[in-house]
Amino acid sequence: MSAPAPSPLAIVEVDPAHTPERQGEVLTDAALTFVAELHRRFTPRRDELLARRAERRAEIARTSTLDFLPETAQIRADDSWKVAEAPAALNDRRVEITGPTDRKMTINALNSGAKVWLADFEDASAPTWENVVGGQLNLIDAYERRIDFTDAGSGKSYALKPAEELATVVMRPRGWHLEERHLQFEDRPVPGALVDFGLYFFHNAKRLLSLGKGPYFYLPKTESHLEARLWNDIFVFAQDYVGIPQGTVRATVLIETITAAYEMEEILYELRDHASGLNAGRWDYLFSIVKNFRDGGAKFVLPDRNAVTMTAPFMRAYTELLVRTCHKRGAHAIGGMAAFIPNRRDPEANEKALAKVKNDKDREAGDGFDGSWVAHPDLVPVARASFDAVLGDKPHQKDRLREDVSVSAADLIAIDTLDAKPTYQGLIDAVQVGTRYIEAWLRGLGAVAIFGLMEDAATAEISRSQIWQWVDAGVVFENGQKATADLVRKIAAEQLAAIRTEVGEDASTSGKWQQAHDLLLKVSLDADYAEFLTLPAYELLG
Repeated sequence: MSAPAPSPLAIVEVDPAHTPERQGEVLTDAALTFVAELHRRFTPRRDELLARRAERRAEIARTSTLDFLPETAQIRADDSWKVAEAPAALNDRRVEITGPTDRKMTINALNSGAKVWLADFEDASAPTWENVVGGQLNLIDAYERRIDFTDAGSGKSYALKPAEELATVVMRPRGWHLEERHLQFEDRPVPGALVDFGLYFFHNAKRLLSLGKGPYFYLPKTESHLEARLWNDIFVFAQDYVGIPQGTVRATVLIETITAAYEMEEILYELRDHASGLNAGRWDYLFSIVKNFRDGGAKFVLPDRNAVTMTAPFMRAYTELLVRTCHKRGAHAIGGMAAFIPNRRDPEANEKALAKVKNDKDREAGDGFDGSWVAHPDLVPVARASFDAVLGDKPHQKDRLREDVSVSAADLIAIDTLDAKPTYQGLIDAVQVGTRYIEAWLRGLGAVAIFGLMEDAATAEISRSQIWQWVDAGVVFENGQKATADLVRKIAAEQLAAIRTEVGEDASTSGKWQQAHDLLLKVSLDADYAEFLTLPAYELLG
């Protein structure tokens, strides 16, 4: 058999000091040729769909409302269709752990006791070239059982448990809006989503089938059923390209945008031969509400992010509609994140936090969810106990159709049903968390422990969006101070000084604190609201 022709993709601007040693194992000519073909066939439609997002946002700005789509009413009314039956490896999803694909996390997540690991190339991973390529290598090594890790600080070694004890991997590529500047076709960057999906699928689809599993994906930042249709077409093409049966791919879609919440059934319908379920996020969902309704007046102003729990009326409408939709169509409904990081040095704080996690997971299991997310291995037993209590030996509870649920279009955007208001401390917290997260992201870290919680890019998005919204709306806090650009700048300067004192001179000098401070102010205060924080941040990423 002749060798594949050289790939038409160019690898550009890669610093040799940040080039993974075994890069050539991932960036083979055959793999890059596949990615190039994905780019040629599907990037034009991706571009059209991004333009459509902007048009829809302009319409929301004009009307300050959303509704279920009249043109797809027949899909919602047709009770006969269902999504494909879940494969054995994805039938029981009662606990899912999330995290980036660095070597230590890969081993710990697979060993965690969770049913599923969301192997994240998106919000929990800053897209440095090392992370993009190194994450692919780590997954290949895990499937080949040639992965281990020794912590340089503690000397502790990590290795995989027996295959039957490992979590099933569901990989999350980057969202449609992000480019991969290091891979270009005719001087144009390839969309990061196609790079992440393409390299993973090409190298692992057949390997996973030999392990009794398959290429499974989480699809982030989806805003419409037309975007789901694009992914479905990509799956059909990719399966034919490598010669595996149609329907081998399974996709779970994150309903983490307000527009997607109005198209849940249509999204499942478009992906029905490849659909596995829907997931109910939190921070990205709130970020999307602020982004889309940022000029909708006082009734759309959100209070402090921690005051918006999943029991808020509009959040409850969203989660209950998601469970009803999934079960009506035979799909899994997956709940939100428990981000708490246990601290073994503080048993009292642990006990309180774990009780909150338990209550949250009990609520989800009681509402009909089939599984839920955790960010730390120590939370796996807590979440599992909540779902075990409801599921018992059953793999899921899709038989709970939740026909009692009735959600109107207005219910999903009834933000003004909340009594809570923005607070001055909430503004300080948003500045603090936003600064700390962005600084770590600029150093290549996407999953960051901040104040006892595991935070990802969605945290920074909701933080900067709330600052923007509060300033734009002229919110007056409980202490009588008004949210202004000058007040935000004052707080940001104070927080930066406090952080520098806290971390010490060496970490302050070697870190990215000034860049983080400046970027947070830019995306929080610019009149021209940035669609995604990660777009300007990517320009600063090494």
